[in-house]
Amino acid sequence: MRTEEILAAIGTGLWSWDSAQETVTLDAEAARLLGLPTEPATRSTEEVRRLFHPADLGEIDGVVNFAIAESTVAEARLRVVDERGDVVRTVRSRSRPVTMDSHGGPHRYVLAGTLQEVAQPSASGSDGTPVTGDWRRSREAFLLDAGRALAEAGSTEEVLRVAGSLSMPGFSLDGLAVFGVSGDHLTVVGHHGHEAGDEKPFTDMPLETAYPAAEVVRTGQAIYLSSPDEYRRRFPATWPLASNFGRRSWAFLPLIASGHTMGAWMAGFRHSVSFTADERAVLSTVARMLAQALTRAGAAETERELSLGLQRTMMPTLGPGVPGLSVAARYVPTGGGLQIGGDWYDVIPLPNGRIALVIGDVQGHDVRAAGLMGQLRIALRAYASEGHRPDAVLSRASRFLSGLTDAYEPSAGEDRIAAARFATCLYAEADPDTGTLDIARAGHPDPVVVSADGTAVIRQTAGGLPLGVEADMDYPTTQVVLSAGETIMLCTDGLIETGGHDMATGWDRLRPILERPVDDLEELADALVQAVHGPGSHSTTGPLVDRREDDIALLVLRRDVERTRERPGRRSAMTIAQAEPERVAAARQQVREMLHDWADAEQVDSAELMVSEMSTNVLIHTDGDALLVAEVSGERGGRLLRVEVADASDELPHKRRPGEMASSGRGLMLMEMLADSWGVDPQGAGKCIWFELYEASEPVESGGGRS
Repeated sequence: MRTEEILAAIGTGLWSWDSAQETVTLDAEAARLLGLPTEPATRSTEEVRRLFHPADLGEIDGVVNFAIAESTVAEARLRVVDERGDVVRTVRSRSRPVTMDSHGGPHRYVLAGTLQEVAQPSASGSDGTPVTGDWRRSREAFLLDAGRALAEAGSTEEVLRVAGSLSMPGFSLDGLAVFGVSGDHLTVVGHHGHEAGDEKPFTDMPLETAYPAAEVVRTGQAIYLSSPDEYRRRFPATWPLASNFGRRSWAFLPLIASGHTMGAWMAGFRHSVSFTADERAVLSTVARMLAQALTRAGAAETERELSLGLQRTMMPTLGPGVPGLSVAARYVPTGGGLQIGGDWYDVIPLPNGRIALVIGDVQGHDVRAAGLMGQLRIALRAYASEGHRPDAVLSRASRFLSGLTDAYEPSAGEDRIAAARFATCLYAEADPDTGTLDIARAGHPDPVVVSADGTAVIRQTAGGLPLGVEADMDYPTTQVVLSAGETIMLCTDGLIETGGHDMATGWDRLRPILERPVDDLEELADALVQAVHGPGSHSTTGPLVDRREDDIALLVLRRDVERTRERPGRRSAMTIAQAEPERVAAARQQVREMLHDWADAEQVDSAELMVSEMSTNVLIHTDGDALLVAEVSGERGGRLLRVEVADASDELPHKRRPGEMASSGRGLMLMEMLADSWGVDPQGAGKCIWFELYEASEPVESGGGRS
C-alpha cells in the first residue's frame, strides 16, 4: 500500500504551498479536506486563501516566520469555510518551511506538510475566536517582529504605516487611528487604512464627547467593543460616525508614555473579535510599543525641525550673483543628534565692491558650538563690513572668540581648559574684475584651485593659529589669482576626513570629482557631497579605524569665462618671502601637482629641481622676495611648461665653475643641462630668470637655447 493511501485511510492529506510561484499543490485527501473535488490539484494561492476563515489567515505569516527563525515545524489550526462563510471543519497543518533565495527581497519559502481534520474547538463567545496550533509561540514571534519594526520607524507616518501592516495572530486589523490631546480637545495624529478626509469628523473633538477614544484619554482605561450592537449601546451619540466604516469590532487603548496618557489608539476589525485575555494582552503590548515609537518619532521630528530652523537661521543665502563670479555653497549636518554644529560658511558683500568668502569650523558638535558659531559669524560680518583687510578681520575675530571663551563659566565638574573652544577659519576677499583673492587662514585646510583644463591643485597659503587660541595673533595674507574659467574650492575638514580618511587620502578621493568636466557649479557641489555621503561612499572608506562623520561646509567659486573666449591653460603664481624659506617646498609641490599628468616623470623631477634652485638663489643672494609664476599651455602630449622667478635685484646671475668640494655655484649649469630653454630677462626694477620644458614621451637629454 502506498504512503498516500495509508495517509488517506487515516484522514491525512499532503499539501505544498509555494510562496514564490503563488501556487498550492494538493493530493486528493487534502483537496477533500478543503472542500474541493477529491482529486489531486494545483490551485492558486488566492483561490486557496478564500477557503479559510479570514481571522485565521493573519496568523500564518507569523507562524511561518517563527518557524523559519527557529528552524522548527510550522503548526496551525485553520477553519475551512464554505461559499457562505460558514465553518465546515477545522484542519491542522503541520509543515516545514524551506526558504528560497530571495535576492535581498522578502522571504520566499515552500511549505510542505500534512493536513488533518481535528475536532472543532469550543467557541469563546464570537466567530472570530483565534484557533492556532501554538498560540503563545505565534504571539511571541509576532511581538518580536512588531517591536523590531516599530523601533526602526523614524517618523510618525512610518510608525502608523508599520502599525497598520501588523498581522496579529488570530485577528487582522482593517484600519487604525492614533488620537492625541491638545488642551481639552482630541486631535487626530494620523490614521491608516482610511480614505483622505475620513478623519474630519473626529478632528478637534472635545474630551467630554461620548466617544470611546475620548473616554480612554480621560480614564486611561482600554475599551473593547466586540460587536456593532455593543458599540451602539455604549456610545449611541457617536455610533453614526463609526457605522460608516462597516466594521464589526473595535479596540480603543490608551497610549501611555512616562506614566502619562498621551493619546489613544483605535484598532478596527472587519470581522468579529471576542477579545479574549490573550488577545487583549497582545493589543495592550502593541499599544505600549506604539506609544514608545510615537514618542521617539515625535522627539526626532521636533529635533529635525529645530535643526532645520537653526540651519536656516545660521546659514546665509547667497543672494544675487556677482558679475564675473559664480558661487555655490552647501552645508550638510551629519555629525550628531542635533544635526547642527560649529561648521559655517558666509558670502559678504564689501564696501569696495568686492565680496568676502568665509568658511570655518568651531570646535565641537553641540549646542555651545552652534552658539559660538553664530556669534563668530556675526562678528566676522561686522569686521568685514567695516572695510578691514583679511588679516585684520581674522585678528579681530580671534580676539573676539578668545574673549568669549574667557568669559565662559564652566558647569560643575567641567574643566575650564577643556571648556575652551577654538575655531578654524579661512577668509578670502575676491575682486570680480581681476580674479584676485587675498586669503588669510587660521588653522583651516588650504583651498583647492581647479584650472580651466580641469587640473586640481591644493594651493598652499600662509596661515596662523586657529581663532581663539591667542588673543593677539597676526595672520599673513596670500594672494591667489584666478584666470578665466578657474575654480577655487573652500571646505571644512568634514568633506575631506569623513569615513576614515586623513587629509592625504581624503584629497585623493575628492580629486577625481574636482577634475571631472562640470559646467554647473551646483552640480559640482552636489557631486562633492555625494562622494562623501552618497550611496557609493561606503566603497571609498579610508585607512583609519575611526569611521567618524563630521559636518560639511563647502564653498565653490568660479571666475566666469565667455563661451567665445579660448580657455586658458594651467597657471599658478606665488610669493616666496625672505622670512618664509619653507615656501620653497610649497613651490616645488605646486609645480609637481601642476604636472601630475605630464608624460615624462623625469621632466617633472627636473622642473622641481630647477624651481628649487631658482627660488633658493633669490633668498640667498638678494634681500627681497621671489615671485614665482608657472604656466602650462598647449595640447596634451605637446605642452609647454614655462616657469619664471622674478626678484627686485638688478644683479644678473653668471655661470661659474665650482670646485669639486664647493657647495654652491651649480644652478645655471643645472639649468643648461635640464631645460629645453632658459634665460635671464632684465626688467625695469630687477630681473626674471625663466626656463621652459616641452612635453615629450622620452627623457630630455640636453638643454636648449639661452638668452
